[in-house]
Amino acid sequence: MASDRSREVLLGLYRAALAAVDGERCVASQLRAQPLNGPIWAVAIGKAASAMLTGAFAVLGEQLQHALLVTKHGHVQGRAFPRTEILEAAHPVPDATSLAAGERLLDVLAAAPANISWLFLISGGASSLVEVLPTAMTLADMQRVNQWLLASGLPIEQMNAVRRRLSRIKGGRLRAYLGDRPARVLLISDVPGDDPAIIGSGLLHAASADADALPEQLPAWLNDLCAQTDAMSADVPAAHIDTAVVARLDQALDVVARGAAALGYRVVRAPERLHGDAVEAGRHIAASLIAGTPGVYLWGGETTVRLPDQPGRGGRCQQLALAAAQVLAEQPSICLLAAGTDGSDGPSNMMGNVMGDVVDDMAGDVAGACVDGRTLARGTLDGLDAASALQQADAGRFLEAAGDLLDTGPTGTNVTDVVIGLKTVEN
Repeated sequence: MASDRSREVLLGLYRAALAAVDGERCVASQLRAQPLNGPIWAVAIGKAASAMLTGAFAVLGEQLQHALLVTKHGHVQGRAFPRTEILEAAHPVPDATSLAAGERLLDVLAAAPANISWLFLISGGASSLVEVLPTAMTLADMQRVNQWLLASGLPIEQMNAVRRRLSRIKGGRLRAYLGDRPARVLLISDVPGDDPAIIGSGLLHAASADADALPEQLPAWLNDLCAQTDAMSADVPAAHIDTAVVARLDQALDVVARGAAALGYRVVRAPERLHGDAVEAGRHIAASLIAGTPGVYLWGGETTVRLPDQPGRGGRCQQLALAAAQVLAEQPSICLLAAGTDGSDGPSNMMGNVMGDVVDDMAGDVAGACVDGRTLARGTLDGLDAASALQQADAGRFLEAAGDLLDTGPTGTNVTDVVIGLKTVEN
């Protein structure tokens, strides 16, 4: 079995990755490097919004006259903000709180004085947390769309293309409510290519024609909904928008690579981002570790999970980790960590509740898992079967029994997932 030391190394590298892309630190650094002038009103939206707004207040102080914070339930984390209205909304499936947040956002934009500048702080999760619907859509429609998207296995850029089509504020349309007031937009990227038009479905940035194309495999009812909104103007008004991505996946991976090298390990970094099915990715990663020489192996990105009708507990990182653990069974020198940088392992950890199942909290909103050559044996002691768990998107239940779940709570960032493997010299 991989030693406790291997787990300590992986957890230390993961914590270093989170620190490198911490929302508070990255926003504060950007605002110090490029100061804002005059009175500021801020809007912070996303799972990392609380940390990002903390960084803004640390630099701007009294200059930041008013703020609206919209984040996932439980992600304020006890932080106190002066002159700030705080709204918590639903994620990953929007609900009435998301619509209330969208309505309040438009009210705040309309109420702002003419002499202020805007600061927008946007991170992943914004697509669900705030919404203003076209006339043709209802709350039930919106929830059905997002439930289907989250279970579809589509990559995030294709899901957000659908969300942009069915919104009055996404796809850059929020700019219509700014008037001629200047705006600075600071983003934490959770999408491939760090495209501002895809992060949070592009509240202030329009997507290219290619990126805006709808996926081919949409069901007929969803195509019909999209067709009903085609008459909605796609024009994005001109406005002075200054945009910077302050945290991205590569920053986190760079820190992990440097940290591993400083510990004396050979570092092997995958040249491409993780994508595709989580189970297939996990098996491929495990095979690469078995075939490779000792060292630290590093991947980053976001896999997908196609959910069954009655999914269990877990998310894409837990699926990947358990699939890898199957291949790594009885490998004494290998340990693997797979975790979301936001501390929340993808949509399937919530889908049981969405689809009406009763879901135990323990393997729900966790970051991911850290597995080794004895994970399968430990989980099997509770009478569980790894193959069945993967088939039912129930990896969390198995990994809980194995003692391998990684629970961080909200991290203050969101740059997709990191996967770190450590292969030591065999005895």
